[in-house]
Amino acid sequence: MFDDLPDDDERLQTLRIWHALWVERIDAKLAARRQRRAEEEYGRRHRPPPPEWIVELGIGARHPPVQVHAGDCHMAGQRHRAVDRDEARRLLAAGLRPCGHCQPDVELRVID
Repeated sequence: MFDDLPDDDERLQTLRIWHALWVERIDAKLAARRQRRAEEEYGRRHRPPPPEWIVELGIGARHPPVQVHAGDCHMAGQRHRAVDRDEARRLLAAGLRPCGHCQPDVELRVID
């Protein structure tokens, strides 16, 4: 056994309480980390699939559509909304620009 501990009960009790508080803090941190990992895993498993098609929206009061993208295109801006296949084809046929990266006009067979 270690002999570097104090001999009196009062100091031993103080050390015991101090270490118990640290163990409690460590246990709380471990529990919080486990909870966080469980929430992240739940989010990964239950994430909705990306939409099939999206329309990038411009800046302004009415947010006019700017460009059509595939749903998983990383070139789409932050402002966008999901559209179905028919609306994406209609927007492309009406003259809205297709993304040059994911080329939705080729996929949707709406080529000039």
